[in-house]
Amino acid sequence: QVQLVESGGGLVQAGGSLRPSCAASGSIFSINPMGWYRQAPGNQREMVATIFSSSTNYADSVKGRFTVSRDNAKNTVYLQMNSLKPEDTAVYYCSAEAVTTQFRVYIYWGQGTQVTVSS
Repeated sequence: QVQLVESGGGLVQAGGSLRPSCAASGSIFSINPMGWYRQAPGNQREMVATIFSSSTNYADSVKGRFTVSRDNAKNTVYLQMNSLKPEDTAVYYCSAEAVTTQFRVYIYWGQGTQVTVSS
């Protein structure tokens, strides 16, 4: 079993920054890729940023403002969010594809962390 625990969301004014993190723990053999998704009220969940080894991918709406990174030793992924806009307000979810110590592959999701950007 693998768990993803997020932290670091919150309330910030437009133009501000936040840096949520997501730590994976449990019966992990390997974990790749890791990423962030978000869901605003009334909207579908959308990809924000993913990282596969050192290769990153971003939604067009966050390019140049958000940076995804990871600490492999800690099985942790970060999302540095700068120049935040009210439209970035959403619940942010961490996701990871993990190979367990029993060599089974699953996609896991965190519980979500609320990010609210006030205008």
